[in-house]
This record gives sequence, C-alpha cells and structure tokens, in this order.
Amino acid sequence: MGAVSRPAGRRPPKRRPLDPARRAAFDVLRAVSDKDAYANLALPAILRDRQISGRDAAFATELAYGACRSRGLLDAVIEAAAGRPTERIDPVLLDLLRLGAYQLLRTRVEDHAAVSTTVEQAGIEFDTARAGFVNGVLRTIARRDESSWVGELAPSKTADPIGHLAFVHAHPRWIAQAFADALGARADELAALLASDDARPSVHLAARPGDLSARELADAVGGTVGTYSPHAVYLTEGDPGELAAVRDGRALVQDEGSQLVARAMTLAPLEGPDTGRWLDLCAGPGGKTALLAALGRDSGATVTAVEPAPRRADLVEQNTAGLPVTVHRVDGRDSGLLPGFDRVLVDAPCTGLGALRRRPEARWRRQPSDVAPLAKLQRELLAAAIELTRPGGVVLYATCSPHLAETTGVVADALRRHPVTALDTRPLFAPASDIGTTTSIQLWPHRHGTDAMFAAALRVTGPR
Repeated sequence: MGAVSRPAGRRPPKRRPLDPARRAAFDVLRAVSDKDAYANLALPAILRDRQISGRDAAFATELAYGACRSRGLLDAVIEAAAGRPTERIDPVLLDLLRLGAYQLLRTRVEDHAAVSTTVEQAGIEFDTARAGFVNGVLRTIARRDESSWVGELAPSKTADPIGHLAFVHAHPRWIAQAFADALGARADELAALLASDDARPSVHLAARPGDLSARELADAVGGTVGTYSPHAVYLTEGDPGELAAVRDGRALVQDEGSQLVARAMTLAPLEGPDTGRWLDLCAGPGGKTALLAALGRDSGATVTAVEPAPRRADLVEQNTAGLPVTVHRVDGRDSGLLPGFDRVLVDAPCTGLGALRRRPEARWRRQPSDVAPLAKLQRELLAAAIELTRPGGVVLYATCSPHLAETTGVVADALRRHPVTALDTRPLFAPASDIGTTTSIQLWPHRHGTDAMFAAALRVTGPR
C-alpha cells in the first residue's frame, strides 16, 4: 500500500510546546545565558509566578539546576554530536540542546520524551530545518550513555588525573585544581569532593536563638536537626519560602557552615571583658548578622553591620528586624567607625567556590582572573577589621571559598603585616574540626555536608 499524501494546502500538524516544568527550566537556562541571572533566584520566582508545584516543580528544579551545573560536560558532548563548536550554535538552540542532553545523560526520562519535546520546541522557536538539527544531535547523544561519552571526551586519567575528574564531575579544571591544592595531603578525597559538589544539596535552615529551638523548628517543618550547629535543621522537601517560621523571621535559610562561622565568632576567647560591641564588616545579606545578634542579645551585645551595596543593606535590615543591629551603608575598608570592637566578623566577598553546589551556574561563570582582585579586597578588609578591634579582641576571618589565595594566603599576610596572633580555631568549630590546623578550619561538603567554608580566628595584640 502506497503512502498517503497530504492534500494540497493542508498545514503540517501544530507543534506542541514544552510542558510547564520543562518550559520553566528552559526559561531559567535562557535567563542565565542571556541575562547573567542566578538560577537559584530565577527558578523560585518562575515557579511562584506560574503556580508550578509538587512533582512538576521538583522536575523543573532538577532540569534547571542540573543543566546549569553540568553545562561544561553537556557542551562537550553537544559539540561532539553536532560536529561543531557551541559558539557556532544559536544561543537559544544551544540552551534547548542542553535541556535535552541533560535529560538523556543524567535523568531517567525516556529518550523519546527527551528528544521529541525538545525538537517540538525547536520547531516553535525556529523552523523545521533547525528542529531537524536538534533531532539529529539529540539522537546521536542518545545512542550512548554518559560514561561512554566521558570515556571518549575526558582528559586521560593517567596523563591528567585532575582534568579527568573535573570533566567527570562537571567542573572547570582550574577549580578542581584549586580544590586539590586546598585538600593538600587529603588530595585523594578530590573525587568524593567533586561528586558531592556536583550533587543537589539539601536546604539548611537556622532557628533563631531565643525564638525557636532547632528541635521545635524540625518538628514544625518535618525536617531533621542538624549535625554540627545547634541551630541547624535540614529540610527534606518543600519550598522554604512557604514556611511560617521563615516568613515571620524566626528561622532563616542558611547553610550549616555559615551558622558555624557566626557561632565561632561569639565563642572565641577574648583578653579582657566582652563589652558587647560587635561588628559584622561584610554583612549582606544579613544571615550571619541575624544569628550573631540573636546569640548576643541575652548578654546585651549589639551588632554594627556594614554593607555598601544598597539592596544587600536593605536585606540586612529585613533579616535582622527586631534584633539589636545597626546597619551602616559604607565600604568596610573606610567605614568611619570608631575603633574598639570586641569581636569582628569578616565574611569577605570571595569567588564563592565553596558554595558551587548551591549556585549551579557559578562554576562556569567564575574565571581564574577573578581570584587576585578578590584576594586584594580580602586583605584590605581584614586590615580594616584589625584596626577597628581593641587589643585583646578577636577578628574572625571567613570565606565561602577554599582557594588558598583567598584563605591561608590572606591570613598569612595579616600575620606578617599586622599586630595579631592566630588562635586555635578548631575548638570553636568542634565537632566539625576534623580538617583544621592550629590556625584555621576548612569545612567540606563531602565531609560535613556544608558549604566549603574557611575560617581563622586572630587576636589583636596591640595598635598598629
């Protein structure tokens, strides 16, 4: 029987657009690519605006964050399957290919569903020819699984073991090298670290001391009490923004490692009395500031918070409402504040390499050239903090990056140039102190389930 021809003038079948979950994920990819948006901010807004919830929201989250997180690996596979560099593929088409390739390589979505939905949308966005291109590329990708593609495209495990692990776990090589350098003698843990960093993290909450205990918060939200911080709760499911305790300020979304940093500042031993004059020199968006103020209010401590960026300063005020906090919208390097603080926290701006699992696109956005100017800023902020601290007082320096230039390098510079001595930081972080020295602590996601926070406590010994 011959093929049935379509009557002249009949239009081809109307293409079916992406379902709401895939559409949300695709729009996040476009916002990240086209507008330098942050996926962890863009996606929740889209889900709320479109009233996407439940399984659809979970699927959209997996696709959006997963595709952003594994972008380098996906692009390498797409280039191989397409026979051309990604720079020669239309940006909209490329994000569609990333969405489809992620489903094929890293989810349990059926191949035909991943391919057909992506091809249909390509036809809507462009034309039949480019829909055919997408179809061909994705079908080529679907013929092999991720491990097969990695075996072909990854650097040699023997000649470049760090490059190989970086490719396998979807990290730029320079970041994997920075992690290996920071691990030092524990460099054999690099594979576990990269794997943990490539996985979707759980949401951590902080119960505000004096308002709510961790046990009460865990019971209220159906979560689990944290392992290290006495204020931490791990949220197993749901949107934290919808929780009553978060909406009314009794709890904050805050990684457990960040909670430990704020707590450590309050525990560091001083010489002389604690007059309760505390300073958070890099306060935005205010999570650590709120925890500091809540921990110190029973003893009469007040927190001065410094944040130069207007929007972030507004967030500090919102997150510390009702607490003894005063916000100053000035640069911490030239704040105009009077010296004499007992305790100063410098949670310095950094590359954020320690929180890549929570900021999916950041690993591909950051560049090695970002490190030097940030390290200079960190040294300047730490110097300013030391000047503002009374003799016998303590400065806690912290970064959400394990890069040695931003951590031990900055601390070593301060010890050389300023009247400070290093305190043993480990007791301030116990029991999360298994990777530390007499001068600093480095937390890791694969060991502690936290962001890779670094911290060092310095006691000021006298005026400069």
